[in-house]
Amino acid sequence: MTMDNPSAFPMGKPNDAYAQYFEGQSYLAPLAGDGQVSVANVTFEPGCTNHWHIHHGVCQILLAVGGRGYYQIEGQDPVELKPGDVAYIPPETKHWHGAAPHEAFAHVAIMPKAEGASNEWLEPVDEEAYRRLA
Repeated sequence: MTMDNPSAFPMGKPNDAYAQYFEGQSYLAPLAGDGQVSVANVTFEPGCTNHWHIHHGVCQILLAVGGRGYYQIEGQDPVELKPGDVAYIPPETKHWHGAAPHEAFAHVAIMPKAEGASNEWLEPVDEEAYRRLA
């Protein structure tokens, strides 16, 4: 599938290093970073989501920059994201994010770096619940 970039940021290369934690194709474009923070644009093809996961020891900030997507914190309803929306994911919070079922989506992910911080990847998003978001 050839996809038009939904944002003004670079789409990057296929996110092959993390493909096992995504349903569908995503792309990763590192934008900036150092030993303190990582800033990257993540682009999701329509219908692509990452699995539920937890960032241990650090928060994550998502800046929606193109298309339409969602994020969900466990125990809460999914939240639609459109360009200009911001999501704050506290440390130790089970969540997922990705594109709407029929639209591409891009967000800039900002994550601090901290000694001992890690990602715990969990199960895929429930397909039936996700498809109802269309």
